[in-house]
Amino acid sequence: MTTATGARLSGLGTADVRKRVLAGAVNRVPLGPSRTVAEIVHANVFTLFNLLLGGLLAVIIVVAPPQDALFGGVLVANALIGITQELRAKRTLDRLALLSAPRTTVIREGRHRDIPIDQVVLDDLLYITAGDQIVVDGLVVVGEGLEVDESLLTGEAEPVFKQHADEVLSGSFVSAGSGVFKARRVGSDAYAARLAVEAKKFELVRSELRRGIDWILAAIGWVMAPTMVLLVWSQLRANDEWKEAVRVAVGGMVAMIPQGLVLLTSIAFAVGVVRLGKRHVLVQELPALEMLARVDVVCFDKTGTLTEGRLSVDGLHLFTDRVDSEAALGAVAAADPSPNATTRAIAAVFPGPAGWRPRRTVPFSSARKWSAADFGRLGSWVLGAPEMMLPGDPAVTGMVGTAAAAGKRVLLLAVSEHPLEGEALPRDLTAIALVTLSDVIRPEAIDTVRFFAAQGVSPKVISGDHPDTVAAIARSVGLSGRVVDARSLPEDPELLRRALEEGAVFGRVTPHQKRDMIAALQAGGHVVAMTGDGVNDVLALKKADIGIAMGSGSPASRAVSQVVLLDGNFATLPAVVDEGRRVIANIERVANLFVVKTVYSFLFAVLVGIFLTPFPFVPRHLTLVGTLTIGAPAFALALAHTAARARTGFVIRVMRFAIPVGALAAASTYAAYELAISEEVSLLQARTLATLVLVSIGLFALIINARPLTPGRRFLIGSMAALYGLILVVPPWRTFFELQMPHLVVVLAGVGIIGITGALLYSVLRAVGWLRQVPELLRTPFDPGSPLRVIRTGMQRVRDRATRIGRPRLGEPRDPGTPR
Repeated sequence: MTTATGARLSGLGTADVRKRVLAGAVNRVPLGPSRTVAEIVHANVFTLFNLLLGGLLAVIIVVAPPQDALFGGVLVANALIGITQELRAKRTLDRLALLSAPRTTVIREGRHRDIPIDQVVLDDLLYITAGDQIVVDGLVVVGEGLEVDESLLTGEAEPVFKQHADEVLSGSFVSAGSGVFKARRVGSDAYAARLAVEAKKFELVRSELRRGIDWILAAIGWVMAPTMVLLVWSQLRANDEWKEAVRVAVGGMVAMIPQGLVLLTSIAFAVGVVRLGKRHVLVQELPALEMLARVDVVCFDKTGTLTEGRLSVDGLHLFTDRVDSEAALGAVAAADPSPNATTRAIAAVFPGPAGWRPRRTVPFSSARKWSAADFGRLGSWVLGAPEMMLPGDPAVTGMVGTAAAAGKRVLLLAVSEHPLEGEALPRDLTAIALVTLSDVIRPEAIDTVRFFAAQGVSPKVISGDHPDTVAAIARSVGLSGRVVDARSLPEDPELLRRALEEGAVFGRVTPHQKRDMIAALQAGGHVVAMTGDGVNDVLALKKADIGIAMGSGSPASRAVSQVVLLDGNFATLPAVVDEGRRVIANIERVANLFVVKTVYSFLFAVLVGIFLTPFPFVPRHLTLVGTLTIGAPAFALALAHTAARARTGFVIRVMRFAIPVGALAAASTYAAYELAISEEVSLLQARTLATLVLVSIGLFALIINARPLTPGRRFLIGSMAALYGLILVVPPWRTFFELQMPHLVVVLAGVGIIGITGALLYSVLRAVGWLRQVPELLRTPFDPGSPLRVIRTGMQRVRDRATRIGRPRLGEPRDPGTPR
């Protein structure tokens, strides 16, 4: 290839390349925001949960036999699950990056060489043609109909014509033509790399569930030290052996930590990730599933998400039928030596006819906005923008205005009897037909948008394209609302938030505006998901509560997103949201059970510390109780289906259930334990009665928490009760768990305590449920008409009930034949 002056392009020599490599002027692309293997291991091993359990595990190894240290398995399993999932996500992303890693063609020593992009150096000459990615910033040296698609950088779908000395930016693609440019910014200095630097720092997704569990663990950590001292002191007073006292005390402390909750949280997330993986969805962080359950605003980018990123012909409007318009369209499209996306779309519908051989062609360019071909006796045909070809024709202008208002792209086909001369329009053009084109909508986009709207999630379209074009796409997928040109948006955060609440479709949005718009929505209390595929979406994807990238998008967009749709299938988004809701709802359900155990374990420690009695359980008893009433049922409950959107207030709701249930369980169990001791039964028999009462109250709590009681859940609860009964009657199992039933009178007293506690439990939880509504009632402004409406509603219910049982309504005479 030569320059405009005919000079041959030779490029850099070997010595020049070596000198630049030694100087660091090479295209070393900065690493993405993913964590290293060491960072992943460190983050999953050195946690507050592991610190608490690890300290207790070290103590129990010293003072007790190995079988008392089985709780250490939970510690190891939890860390392994988190590490395995993050490493799996990292490997998948690395493979994607490797498969999509672009190569480029450079001119060195007068020859074209195909090299990896990280071997490009400053001042290299890079040869590019249609479909090539521009991997570094540079200035065009030679351009032959060169047009560049910068949609991944700006969101603007219209290609940009480039000629000598024009700048090209990394992250864009060649849509038509060919050329050579000289690298002037490489590595971290390139445009795409500079944009990605703002998103480089790794940040975990915000997780109320994780914060809630961490808060619970922190609270336990604060009370553990004084409780441990109290428990050890009381057990030293009640036992002669110090090792036994420490062993029992550690058992009580371990029971206070909801270790199964953390493990089940990891398992539930991991199962959700595996399920989504089968749908070709990569979840890079386990807590991302939680945020999916809380999303109430989802922002779509147009190009590559709602649309497939290509055009299709959807109409041909004839001005005359004297000529074969379809054959002419196919001939002009086939004659273009550097077809762009528009020309390729036309060629796909109208194939080139036989016998149409061009004598001369003018390729399409963004500067001219038309292409042409001279077919000799068949005439000179021109295809392009109507306003550039026949700007004053009223018939053309009217039809163009109608199509453009619908967001369509319009091209005019015209013919002239005069030959082409240079790159000027031929004289005396006659309009033949108008071709309308539109973006190809993803088939699944309509159902996906409809799903979000039905679920109470507000969809918004944010694009760098023209507002009218974006609005047309939005309408085609069933999304209506105010259309806003982002260039008119205010910079004040509060005014911006109001504009976003009112608008639904936004065009001409810059990458930094996208980020600011996401931040404004978050400031308004929304949980925001952002979908995108380009470099221009990176900042918004990272700022959003959940970033969802397309697998075919840019590596930068995939790296900063928490969820990657590997096959780009938009229809999987409803399944992703459903999975998130299932996980978060079920984790909250099982958290109720685990925190109940924490509450009653803490109260047991306080009670034995106050009354200086032996601890009412040995570690095996607590293992048995936890397995039957919490552990095994929780695994089943954690996988149940739910469709409700997650709500905030995780810790408050858990405490509202766990504190009264845990307090009643501790009080009733300790009362039964003291009753048995007062009857002068053995310590083993008193502990057996305490275990019986605690298992029964735990099953009561499980019944309340597992509602609605499906047949499967009834079977589960019944199985747990039957298993405990079997342990009590089978001698080897009874011996293994150190259980020995006291005499019948004591057992019947324990059964009475269980019945009373069950009734109290139901009543207390109903009272708590009523009290939960009081703050909302207090916040509601007083309406003088409210009491009257309540009275009228009550009277209407009385009338309806009277009608159903055959009694007269109030104020009506009674039929003598109606029995009282």
